[in-house]
Amino acid sequence: MSAAPPDNDVLWARGIVKSHHGTPALRGISIGVREGEVLAVTGPRGSGKSTLLGCLSAHHTVDEGEVWFNSAPVHTLGRAGRERLRRDRFGFVGSEPHLVPELTARENVALPLLLAGAGNKAAYTAADEWLERLDVGEVTRQRPDRLVQSQRQRIAVARALAPLPPVVFADDPTAPLHREAADQVLRILTSAARSHQLTLVLATHDPELVRFADRAVALVDGRLTAPAAPVPRGPAAPWTAGGSAVSATRR
Repeated sequence: MSAAPPDNDVLWARGIVKSHHGTPALRGISIGVREGEVLAVTGPRGSGKSTLLGCLSAHHTVDEGEVWFNSAPVHTLGRAGRERLRRDRFGFVGSEPHLVPELTARENVALPLLLAGAGNKAAYTAADEWLERLDVGEVTRQRPDRLVQSQRQRIAVARALAPLPPVVFADDPTAPLHREAADQVLRILTSAARSHQLTLVLATHDPELVRFADRAVALVDGRLTAPAAPVPRGPAAPWTAGGSAVSATRR
């Protein structure tokens, strides 16, 4: 077994290989993600972006190679260990919201906080605050089947951010949104990550969204095509925590 990754890399992978039903998806990827960094993973559809996020976030096991979270070897964990890691340390937003249909918007956002042991008041106060920030505060008591797709997606983003996990994975999170709404959601997502020192790994095939990141890497056919490069960007808009209930949920 190799040594643990550098202290400033919250995520670190070396030589990871992954196939789906015999079709190669990742072909020897090595990458590090620094603590507090917003990293964009770009590339066309089918390039391996989702598979890379799945391996880094412990949703997938790797066929070969190593994946580390801080000093913990993710590639050696069994199913229960990977589930605990995802529940306790990671947030995830996909291109589909995957909300619990029986729960209201407010209950969906509060759920991960309640599962982590937060009290009802703190969990629901944080849920209300994040729903307001994502401009869906008016639908807190409605269930997903009464909402349009863009509203459901904003709720999913609020759910990922509310517990303030150390790492948030966002796999094409603005796919259901039009340009203006996509920019707003990405601005909130990246500003919240920076203000709370969260690490954000963003996969997107939309080159326009790369401007929200600190660095970008490109995947083509399961391989990195170039070293990670810093992304030029202007100063981020100021962001405030907006309440002690949110700050207190950081684990």
